[in-house]
Amino acid sequence: MSSRTLAAARQLAELVDECDRLIRGPDWLKLDDAGVTPESLPSLLDQVQALTRSAEPPEPVRLLHHLACTGGTLFARCLASMPNTLLLSEVAPHSRLGGPRHSRFHPTDLVRMIRESARGGSVELESEIFLGGLRPVVGDCERRGLRLVLRDHAHSAWCSDSTPDDAPTLRQLLQGRFATRAVVTVRHPLDSWLSLRINRWVHFSPGNLEEYARRYHAFLDAHDDCAHFRYEDLVHEPGRVMTELCEHLALPSVEHFEQLIEVQELSGNSGRSGDRIDVRGRRELPDEVAQEVPGAEAYHRLCERLGYDPRPEISAC
Repeated sequence: MSSRTLAAARQLAELVDECDRLIRGPDWLKLDDAGVTPESLPSLLDQVQALTRSAEPPEPVRLLHHLACTGGTLFARCLASMPNTLLLSEVAPHSRLGGPRHSRFHPTDLVRMIRESARGGSVELESEIFLGGLRPVVGDCERRGLRLVLRDHAHSAWCSDSTPDDAPTLRQLLQGRFATRAVVTVRHPLDSWLSLRINRWVHFSPGNLEEYARRYHAFLDAHDDCAHFRYEDLVHEPGRVMTELCEHLALPSVEHFEQLIEVQELSGNSGRSGDRIDVRGRRELPDEVAQEVPGAEAYHRLCERLGYDPRPEISAC
């Protein structure tokens, strides 16, 4: 127990004793003589409630980390289907991706307006704007009894050459400012690489499998203390996987969440769309990718790290 929690608990005990004394006192006249009146009781009860809240651990901001084309939207839609859960999709305060580049109409995007202004901004200013906007969201969730999940657009940080090198990641930005719980979701690297190519989201150079695997390693290194959940396990055993994932995030779970997925519309649905959780085969492997696989050392190490068979002929699902 922290010193802050212990002190709050002691204060709480003292106030409870005081309330009890007021209720059980011999008579109100003697309490009046002591400078204590019946009106003191509601005030003391308010203090008890405030201290009770301060003694409880703060509600965490949950973080869902994954790279693009790894089944993250399905994980996110499942989480959004859980009771009293508010999920904000694809959060990346310093991302330079997204939106028509020719459009200058962004009436609700203060960061982008400053970024495109004549004077410009800075990474530090962007961070302050994001945190300033997040705090009332967290407060509103506390008041409404909602549990907040931020789906990290990690692709912007690890698979894009446009994000500033000195920009903090979402997790770095929140650490020390909010209590957090985080998990990482993954998919067979070959499947996610094929999807990335088809969607034309290879935002780095050189744009090959080896470089992708190297960046994937860097992403995992930055979240090495987070539990991993595999997309392939989710499609085979959705109930078990989501129960375990919710436990890691301190979220309530329900058995029939799959029936609610269809009402969860989120950005980032890059895969083969649908409202059913089912197993799907690997996409057709282009010749140039097949030729890369044998000599891609980082890719083979990545498969070993994540527990996947690196051979293209072995389907992950």
